[in-house]
Amino acid sequence: MKSSRREFLKKSTVTGAGAIIAPTVISSNVFGANDRINAAVLGVNGRGKSHISGLMNQKNVQVAILCDPDLNIANKRAGEFKEKYGKTVIVEQDLRNVMDNKDIDVVSIATPNHWHSLSVIWACQAGKDAYVEKPGSHNIWEGRKMVEAAEKYDRIVQHGVQLRSSPAVQEAIQLMRDGYIGRVYMARGLVFRERGDIGNKGFSPVPEGINYDLWTGPAPKRPFTENLVHYNWHWHWDYGNGDVGNQGIHETDLCMWGLDVGLPTKITSMGGKFLWDDCKEVPEVLTSVYHYPEENKIIQFEVRPWHTNTEEGVTVGNIFYGDKGILVVDGYSEYKTYLGKDREPGKSGSDGAMQASGIDRGAGGTDGHFANFIAAVRAHDKTLLNGPVETAHLSSALAHLGNIAYRTGKVLTFNPDSERFVNDPEADLMLTRNYRNSYVVPKIV
Repeated sequence: MKSSRREFLKKSTVTGAGAIIAPTVISSNVFGANDRINAAVLGVNGRGKSHISGLMNQKNVQVAILCDPDLNIANKRAGEFKEKYGKTVIVEQDLRNVMDNKDIDVVSIATPNHWHSLSVIWACQAGKDAYVEKPGSHNIWEGRKMVEAAEKYDRIVQHGVQLRSSPAVQEAIQLMRDGYIGRVYMARGLVFRERGDIGNKGFSPVPEGINYDLWTGPAPKRPFTENLVHYNWHWHWDYGNGDVGNQGIHETDLCMWGLDVGLPTKITSMGGKFLWDDCKEVPEVLTSVYHYPEENKIIQFEVRPWHTNTEEGVTVGNIFYGDKGILVVDGYSEYKTYLGKDREPGKSGSDGAMQASGIDRGAGGTDGHFANFIAAVRAHDKTLLNGPVETAHLSSALAHLGNIAYRTGKVLTFNPDSERFVNDPEADLMLTRNYRNSYVVPKIV
């Protein structure tokens, strides 16, 4: 519902979505407290390994299917699964077979970015709930379709930004809501990660065991190269979104959550490749600025690829600026504050310290985020979600806007209500893409 988009985050609670209105029709797929939930993990090369353990660590949840277009990887994970859990798991190469399997209740999506939204939409259409790795979308249009699908088919969709389930980060957000550092007017997102030279391996035959057509899915099908499969797709526009759309989604999400804003109206970005003469298409260094004139707030976001200084001791995290002090979030699970012009240390917190104190503050991290997802699935209540589908769309869209500003070389004006640029057809073309037959992201009507 586009008219309520800007108010979504403002109505959010610290620990949950709050603002999404659940449909009155309840799915027949409602679980009792002791009913087993059968899960499938889509994409098991990298982050999918954490999805497997995160689900298996939940009470009465069983990973039943591992799915990957590379059967070499899928079979390897199945062997590891058997050794670790003493159970046999089904291996699938085509995620459409997973969607057709009536025994699967939830899917956990750790595919490359270009598959995320379509996987969620297909899951919703198949009556399954979904946990989707960040970013929720590869472009802004398909992110909105993902939101619409979750609403239309009444499904539970959690975004894999586990810091939203961190008790320490939740406490930090509440401090800002309560005015602890004064009026918060700026957020800074930091992604300083070592990203080395990936070279240029050129084209090669598709290795045996990989269904490259399935791997490519909705994206343009290029000649096969090891520079795409299995991780370096992050650095190619057709499949990834650079580091602002990789690690950076945790930080774009927290910037918006902490500032209590939706999408901006003014965006500019500048950067480039300064270190490596390799085949990466995305910038190694990227600085983006997102302006909210109506709210009188601003987001600054910076990506750096190699040896660099820290900021307030942080290499990956966020800094919030208020008129009484600053609040620093380091990584996913701890924060510090500094007050006044003399930078007096203020309140701080970490998930580890909270747990060590014996206070029951809940669990952060991947397991805690999956626990939150499973609780919402069992209750069939999307208001319980810490990272609901709308936030997946918005935090991903913020990264996409910065990338579009960089690629067009313009200061862009954006309409958050229509989710289109103002009088800029060139930029509008980058809001979506042409999809290949059999892998089209559908309109949701």
